[in-house]
Amino acid sequence: MALCSSMRAHLALLLCFCLLLSGVNGRSRKLYIVYLGDVKHGHPNDVIASHHDMLTTVLGSKEETLDSIIHNYKHGFSGFAAMLTEDQAKQLAELTEVISIEPSRSYTTMTTRSWDFLGLNHQTPSELLQRSNYGEDVIIGVIDTGIWPESRSFSDEGYGPVPSRWKGVCQVGEGWGSNNCSRKIIGARFYSAGVAEEELKIDYLSPRDANGHGTHTASTAAGSVVDAASFHGLGAGAARGGAPRARIAVYKAVWGSGRGAGAANTATLLAAIDDAIHDGVDVLSLSLASEENSLVPCTPFRRDRRRGQSLYYYGKNSTGSSFKPLAFGGLCTADSLNGTNVRGQVVLCASADSFPVALENVLNAGGSGLIFAEYTKHIIDATGDCGGIACVLVDLTTALQIGKYMVDASLSSSPVAMIEPARTITGKETLAPTIAAFSSRGPSIQYPEVIKPDIAAPGASILAAMKDAYIFGSGTSMATPHVSGIVALLKALHPNWSPAALKSAIMTTASVTDERDMPILAQGLPRKIADPFDYGAGHINPNRAADPGLIYDIDPNDYNKFFGCSFKKSVRCNATMLPGYHLNLPSISIPDLRQPITVSRTVTNVGEADAVYHAAIESPAGVKIDIEPSVLAFNATNKVNTFQVKLSPLWRLQGDYTFGSLTWYSGQKTVRIPIAVRMTIYDSYADVA
Repeated sequence: MALCSSMRAHLALLLCFCLLLSGVNGRSRKLYIVYLGDVKHGHPNDVIASHHDMLTTVLGSKEETLDSIIHNYKHGFSGFAAMLTEDQAKQLAELTEVISIEPSRSYTTMTTRSWDFLGLNHQTPSELLQRSNYGEDVIIGVIDTGIWPESRSFSDEGYGPVPSRWKGVCQVGEGWGSNNCSRKIIGARFYSAGVAEEELKIDYLSPRDANGHGTHTASTAAGSVVDAASFHGLGAGAARGGAPRARIAVYKAVWGSGRGAGAANTATLLAAIDDAIHDGVDVLSLSLASEENSLVPCTPFRRDRRRGQSLYYYGKNSTGSSFKPLAFGGLCTADSLNGTNVRGQVVLCASADSFPVALENVLNAGGSGLIFAEYTKHIIDATGDCGGIACVLVDLTTALQIGKYMVDASLSSSPVAMIEPARTITGKETLAPTIAAFSSRGPSIQYPEVIKPDIAAPGASILAAMKDAYIFGSGTSMATPHVSGIVALLKALHPNWSPAALKSAIMTTASVTDERDMPILAQGLPRKIADPFDYGAGHINPNRAADPGLIYDIDPNDYNKFFGCSFKKSVRCNATMLPGYHLNLPSISIPDLRQPITVSRTVTNVGEADAVYHAAIESPAGVKIDIEPSVLAFNATNKVNTFQVKLSPLWRLQGDYTFGSLTWYSGQKTVRIPIAVRMTIYDSYADVA
């Protein structure tokens, strides 16, 4: 039992990670983002000059200003990134022109069948694919680690001229010439200012992708159709992006080699976004996460071709020449394996280190196979190059089962195991979609009055381009380009819709049940039925989103009434700032319901001119909801209606979130939004006696 106890102790290390934050004194410099609001000058050079003048009033000289400024933001908004001491940042914050100033944050990077699963099969095109012409000439800007232009996914064969509205550039650099841009990759930029030297020296100083992450995400969103793509024979089929006829604009703002481990900061990302606005992109795709959280929830999808590796281990009566002795390697650090005899054995590792580190240590120790335990891994994953030995990734539950077998087997014989090569299986044995354990979850700490995430999309086992080959990838990074590709299709179909309208169409048509009409499940500890903090409005349904019936639209200026002040220090705050639940979002979140609250929503009819919609309410537990009016009538002259939602607590208590929904229905058309409510008595749980 000591072996099993030891293993459990080691596996527990994977359940907790610590983030150490270091402070800085008032004299050391770090990167700050200064936000000044809307652009108030006609020419970008005038905007830059105003930034320099402002900073010079604090720093004292033009020379210091030029040395301090890293980026100027002059297209989508006015602001700049600069190296400042804490004292200098405080002085800037006192200026009336400054709306907010915050330290730059760090960010990291975190498909043959997924598009078929979403109903976008290119061989039997869906209505959305046909009507949008596969996203023809929509420009997707990918802010990531760059791109590998030689990949077949970025072939420009059959493409017409670059759209005349494009105003971007093809920035040359190391390993990248003007010839690397094409009618598919129509522009490319890179941003190295303010990036640590250790990240730059292991990467191409150009838009070329040494990491691989940007290539994978770009091909998922907008890759051209590539027949017979596979990963060593797994998942064989046609790889393509969601909008395979869309154009790609590359903005390399994430640096560092090693797939899935790129590094970025707020300053470079904002510079890329600012340029993308100027260049004329239609959709921006950012597969990034801050240190606190990731951005888009992921779902393992039912794969008509499902991949995996078979892992066998059996007891005293078992025979077979392919089985190898099975050893427990603990954390599988170099020190823990030093002096142990694992040569020729399959080693079980329960390590907080990355898989490549554990693999290197097992190889150095002479192991013949590796079973690597990862936190709540939903699928038994296939890996890439394992240095010539067999390897497989498993979740903690599977690892503990293996550990129990090892304890039982050791009582009468030696435990053995065999890792069988991965193979492709057809069928529908898997419940799908489900919310992956590694997925982003809510609620939002910064803005609890807005339900986050918005939507869930496929993000597990996505086959996409990696340099000249194709590999599987899983993570929120893989879910994001699925949404980007779908938005590109919708933008091609509805070019005049606002971003808020496109978002509304996606959210109000999402699915909350799986293929068998069962509630979507959320993986993790414990597994449970998913709720809006797991999947937002639900799992994305692109064909329904093409014709949503009603949309919840938002004027861009309305956001200033709600989010003009950061939750961190902001100097000029609107004293009449409204709670976020009053924004016309396709969701409602009330984080502190103490007495009845009424919120207003406005919907626009984008379906049949003459339509009547009726309200259907699923109230959160402990909450009474009233809708006025409960019937909305539309015609050719009346396309917009406003209604009130009154939420009343049924009890006086300090509770947790409960969930419900509001659905407008007209014939076969349904328009659903999620509702999250938490009843409270006190400002915080610390106030509870």
